[in-house]
Amino acid sequence: MTLILPHLPDLLDEAALEAAALVASLQSTVLGRVQKSGRLDRNALDAEQHAAHGLAWAAAYAETLRQTAVWARALGDDFGEAEALPAQLLAHEYLSQLAGGLPMNQGEIFRPADVFAPADRLGHVIGRLRAGASQAVKLRIVELLDAARGRPSLETSGLDETLEAVRDQFHAFTAEKITPHAQGWHLRDELIPMSLLEELGDLGVFGLTAPEVWGGAGMGKVAMCVVSEALSRGWIGAGSLGTRSEIAAELILAHGTDDQKARWLPGITSGRTIPTAVFSEPEAGSDLGSLRTRAIRDGESWRVYGAKTWITHAARADVMTLLVRTEPASKDHRGLSMFLAEKPRGTPADPFPATGMSGGEIAVIGYRGMKEYELAFDGFEIADHNLLGGQTGQGFVQLMATFESARIQTAARAIGVAQNALDLALDYALQRRQFGGPIADFPRVANKLAMMAAEILGARRLTWFAARAKDEGRRCDLEAGMAKLTAARIAWAAADNAVQIHGGTGFAVEQPVSRVLADARILNIFEGAGEIQAQVIARRLLEGAN
Repeated sequence: MTLILPHLPDLLDEAALEAAALVASLQSTVLGRVQKSGRLDRNALDAEQHAAHGLAWAAAYAETLRQTAVWARALGDDFGEAEALPAQLLAHEYLSQLAGGLPMNQGEIFRPADVFAPADRLGHVIGRLRAGASQAVKLRIVELLDAARGRPSLETSGLDETLEAVRDQFHAFTAEKITPHAQGWHLRDELIPMSLLEELGDLGVFGLTAPEVWGGAGMGKVAMCVVSEALSRGWIGAGSLGTRSEIAAELILAHGTDDQKARWLPGITSGRTIPTAVFSEPEAGSDLGSLRTRAIRDGESWRVYGAKTWITHAARADVMTLLVRTEPASKDHRGLSMFLAEKPRGTPADPFPATGMSGGEIAVIGYRGMKEYELAFDGFEIADHNLLGGQTGQGFVQLMATFESARIQTAARAIGVAQNALDLALDYALQRRQFGGPIADFPRVANKLAMMAAEILGARRLTWFAARAKDEGRRCDLEAGMAKLTAARIAWAAADNAVQIHGGTGFAVEQPVSRVLADARILNIFEGAGEIQAQVIARRLLEGAN
């Protein structure tokens, strides 16, 4: 007897439509609370953060359901058991959460009923989906996961032949070159070997989306997602290596002078030049407009003074995309400028040999391999021709244009981490025997594994949707933000549940699952903390409804 619900593609469409209708009602109600004289009121929006952020989460769920339904339709005859069972489980779970309570994190539940009194319009769809979330379905998903071990994913991707080949290539590369070594690199807190960077450079990772004229592969953001996920499935450090190259290349392509493009892009896209992003400051996290580090003109150069923090791969980098204040009288983002600041590559003995620049490592629990640093500038010199685009006061605007790509790529990394957690949890649950059988047969274990698979499937659909929008030249900050917001939470939940499945074994530092837990925690913080991300999404939704 089949466990696939009758007319499932129709039912997935209906679930997505009902979720969107709920979001529209939430949108209208929250807007009524946060606008004054027909405009959004910042103080009111801050006071209604719980409701506004709940709207953001609900919208992300609704879009996930919509993209899952679109994917199911597009697969046609390829929409089989491995695709249908997790999709129907996801639809039932997300609609149930939208109706009863959605976890923005472990301690904050958003309930639409706290904002308005919704008609029980979701109930009939949830009822029809209920059989698709049965214990038998969840146990069958675990069987399908077992059969799919060694493949890039449980479900059929729907990618074209080129992207499918890229996916297979990097999945195999990761299994051979990253996964066997990741735990050792993590425990020894080592920089990722330069030999691996060189191999990834040869494979085109650092110029994946850059035009061929500058040494890139000329591929799109979906390719970036596929590669980032595959590498992060082995280790988030490897999956993150391309992030700073992506940001630097995008900044230079969009805003650089012809000379800056010719000078920097070939090295960045080949991997010979290692960039680092130098934006955050000790007293300015998400509030970039309050940055204090300043650059003062000194003839044909600039002198930089101030401090930066949470700078990834800083010692080994050759160039910094450095955001500083060049207008001393300014108090907001309009006085910021971006520099392509050259620096000598450091060594373990002398990590920051540049005159006027010093730094120290920040010890971290996870996301190792490139290391994090605090930097201090005291007269560090930058040549005037390294001012991005040759214009001052444009730094914030230039940086904002990269946020879509950065958040899409972060979502892809999160999916890779979540998939890694599922891999480890599944392997352990199938091998570990208690009371006469593998613990994967126990419902509470199987339920965790099945839900991981279902949520990863949905996050992948949403992230690729955002990537396609970017490839088509459409504004996609909303979609990118939703993908990053949900994928980060899914990665943390998957890692936490993977440790739980391992029991006491998972608490041991020598176990890879403990590393995955530590790595997953950063995803809800960097590239826009979850709270900031939800605020940005909510503002966009409310501005669009106003």
